[in-house]
Order: sequence, then C-alpha cells, then structure tokens
Amino acid sequence: MGRKKAPFYQIVVADSRAPRDGRYIDRLGTYNPMTKPATIDIDREKAYDWITKGAQPTDTARAILRFKGVFYKKHLMRGVQKGAMTIEEAEVKHKDWIDTKEARIAARALQTAQEKADFFAAVNGTAPVKIAAPVAPAAPVVEEAAAVAPVVEEAAAIAPVVEEAPVPVVEESKEVPVAEAAGEQEAAAEEAQEGSSESEE
Repeated sequence: MGRKKAPFYQIVVADSRAPRDGRYIDRLGTYNPMTKPATIDIDREKAYDWITKGAQPTDTARAILRFKGVFYKKHLMRGVQKGAMTIEEAEVKHKDWIDTKEARIAARALQTAQEKADFFAAVNGTAPVKIAAPVAPAAPVVEEAAAVAPVVEEAAAIAPVVEEAPVPVVEESKEVPVAEAAGEQEAAAEEAQEGSSESEE
C-alpha cells in the first residue's frame, strides 16, 4: 500500500503460492516504516495463534513479531508446557515486558517530536534566547582599589620630597647701597665746607 517514497504495509496471513498483492487469508495489522520510530499496529493474540498453527513469517514479519513480543510469548508458553512456570507467571512476565517496551517506544516518540519542534524553530528563524552575562562580583573591585592604593601611597610619599626641595635664595649684594654712598658723600662735602670756613676765619 502507500505511494512512491511513502510505503505502507499490511501484515497478513496468506498462502505462499498467492501473489504479493493478491488474496490473503487473515489480516493481522499494519506497519508504517516512515515514522520515527516505526508505527506497528498488530493483534498479538491473533499473531500468536497463527504462529502456533505453524505459519512461517517472512524475515521482515519475523522481526516485527519479535519486536511486538509475540515470539517472547511463544517462549514463555513453552516454559509453561515444560512446567518451569505457571500460566499466571508467564502472563505477568509478558505484560511487564510489553509495558516496558511500550514505555520505551513512547519516550522515543516524544524525543522525535521535540527534535522536530527544534528543527522547525531553527528553520523559521526564531532568534535564540540570549542569556545575560553574569554581573561581576564586588570582590574584584575591592581588589582593584587595593591594587591602586600602593600607587597613591607612593605619590603621597613623593609629595613631601617635592615640598621640602630647597628654594633658591637671592644672596645680598656686598656692594654698598647707592643711598648710603650718597649720604657719605654729602657728609664728606659738609665736613669739607666746614673746614674751608674755619680756614677763612
């Protein structure tokens, strides 16, 4: 069944001499390999009944029946016939096996759905959520301040040296001030005048 590049199969019981798509005796289920995981819908009890009657499955049908637990039930029923276990124990084991298998298939289907959703989100161009960069803690800032402190202390240590630097002082000239020299000349002139007046007298 199906179409080109999208196959879909029916699991049937047919005469080995019948054509591939010809008449069949009984329909057991369907098989769709295009999904992930593959979708298998089969009647386990009916399949087990045909296996016990001697039906010979093809390679693909055998893999499907083993995947769905039909051959595991056949194995358990053989143990019941040999007296290794009771029919109730066999049924409990078979049910636990089926539940575990179905849970794994459901988990795989959910994973596939999530992968498909992520793919469509990427194809549609949805921008990814950007996580803000973490804020730097206060400790490094304190460390930087502590690292700057020695430089400030060094500058403070240099400052007194600059303040205590000697200031150049202008030395006093040893020459006699002009005002004083002029005063001495006037005194000498007065003495000379007095001397000349005494001599005239």
